[in-house]
Amino acid sequence: MNSANNAAVVVGVDGSESALRAVRLAATEAARQHRPLRVVHGFIWPLLHVPVSPAPDAPPGGGLRHRAEELVEAAVNEAEATVPGLSISGEIIDGEAAAVLVGESPTAALIVLGDRGLGGFSALVVGSVAVQVAAYADCPVLVARGTQRPDQPVLVAVDGSDASRRAADVAAETAVSLGVPLVAVHAYRHPGSSGPGDMQPLVYDEAKLHREQERMLAGWLTGLTEDHRGLRLTCQATRGRPGTVLAEASRSAQLAVVGGRGRGEVTGLLLGSVSQSMLHHAQCPVMVVRAPH
Repeated sequence: MNSANNAAVVVGVDGSESALRAVRLAATEAARQHRPLRVVHGFIWPLLHVPVSPAPDAPPGGGLRHRAEELVEAAVNEAEATVPGLSISGEIIDGEAAAVLVGESPTAALIVLGDRGLGGFSALVVGSVAVQVAAYADCPVLVARGTQRPDQPVLVAVDGSDASRRAADVAAETAVSLGVPLVAVHAYRHPGSSGPGDMQPLVYDEAKLHREQERMLAGWLTGLTEDHRGLRLTCQATRGRPGTVLAEASRSAQLAVVGGRGRGEVTGLLLGSVSQSMLHHAQCPVMVVRAPH
């Protein structure tokens, strides 16, 4: 996360209800972090060589650019109503939405966007813009989806990877700031292999396996409570598919934090299968945190 004092929380808007939910969430998060909020709209029409100004004989106030100005103004007003007194600015940037937001990410503290925009197909659970930004942004990305539950804990997925360690650190800081517990969840399916070519046993002690997974989880989180004073940490090792386990746990969380990539992921993929699954199925807002390059 960009720790520069002037780094803003950036929220992408497109006039959809999903984007307005993102604006409210972004305003709340900016206030929590004591940062300004920057409302951004990616204005794609000039790239498509579509006229954006009103026609010569059209009434004043027409045209695509004026419409973009209106939706940014509406988003700024929504943010001001959510957190009165928050420092807020709005800007229209020519370009495709995902590219514009990724371009904002190197200097942003956080990118916030809705799970689906105006261009989303009804059959898609999460929009392509959210997936693209979560995969390529240089700062954490918060996707407004599911239900916000202000009094519930923060949830973090842990698997021992660098990405999940970074996610645990961000989740711990967030939980302490919000004054709620942090629930660290590790999902497992079978005994882990000790190295290449190692065969998994056909028969194993389920209780012993569970204890081993709990010890692994505790080891991965060593030092987290020391680094974040006041952190109330609960560790849960649960057998099952990670995406399924975490989606179920998200039903009683106010925020789920996941790493951009975890163990077992193909190196070329910037967004892991667990992150993808949570963006599609989580029952609360999802923050994707990628490990530094």
